[in-house]
Amino acid sequence: MNERQFTKIKNAKGFIAALDQSGGSTPKALKLYGIPDGSYSGDEEMFNLVHAMRTRIMTNPSFNGDRILGSILFEMTMDRQIADRGSADYLWNVKNVVPFLKVDKGLTDEVNGAQLMNPLPGLDAVLARASEKGIFGTKMRSVIRLGNGAGVQAVVEQQFEVGRQILAAGLVPILEPEIDIHSPSKADAERMLRPAILEQLGALGADQYVMLKLTLPEIDDFYADLVAHPNVLRALALSGGYSREEANARLARQHHVVASFSRALTEGLTVQQSDEEFSAALDASIDSIFRASVT
Repeated sequence: MNERQFTKIKNAKGFIAALDQSGGSTPKALKLYGIPDGSYSGDEEMFNLVHAMRTRIMTNPSFNGDRILGSILFEMTMDRQIADRGSADYLWNVKNVVPFLKVDKGLTDEVNGAQLMNPLPGLDAVLARASEKGIFGTKMRSVIRLGNGAGVQAVVEQQFEVGRQILAAGLVPILEPEIDIHSPSKADAERMLRPAILEQLGALGADQYVMLKLTLPEIDDFYADLVAHPNVLRALALSGGYSREEANARLARQHHVVASFSRALTEGLTVQQSDEEFSAALDASIDSIFRASVT
């Protein structure tokens, strides 16, 4: 483990930039960026376009380690280059931004009000390759749709089971048991999620650190005991479909929690903008999320 990266994630001010849109979410991300579905053909062209978008963001002067702690990459981004360097190498050694890798492969069908992660049979090989490329940690997402105890428990158990596999590979896992912001039982799901996570944290060794990426709760500082837990390196919040304004407002009321926004980070950025317009919009976005993250 890179101790400088560990210290930055643990102590520095800033937030995590989530630039990890995968095959399923890439068309929507491109559409929001001003590239409609019918303007490209096939996956290769689609991924080339989204890589160009990510490159434009990461190479921008406002995207650096002064306000950004780390960035989550899609696997294909990790395997590509930014400014003639490996993406993880560029992020850390040029931008002072700690690189993470999204490792989940999408979601299963809903059972008991929850969607687990699809199986990850090749995970060990991916983790080994990530380590070689200088990746510090990983991220994986499940989704809780309803306040169903069996579903919540299944999500948390799977997250920590795979998390221990990631820890064994020498990487720090970001566990993301997202609660759907539109859930009719969102507050109930939160009340079930908190003790389930606490139980799993209690089973970790003293030197095993995870990060938690949680949906912004209905009650401010609801996850304070998770945020302060000695095995939690850093607690993150996802925007989850809230506008950037709403996500920032909710985040600012959660003490010692920092953003890990994806869509809210890139809100307002378009391919049609001049470099000057793009830089101004990105800087304003980064600044607003940074301010909300330093409470």
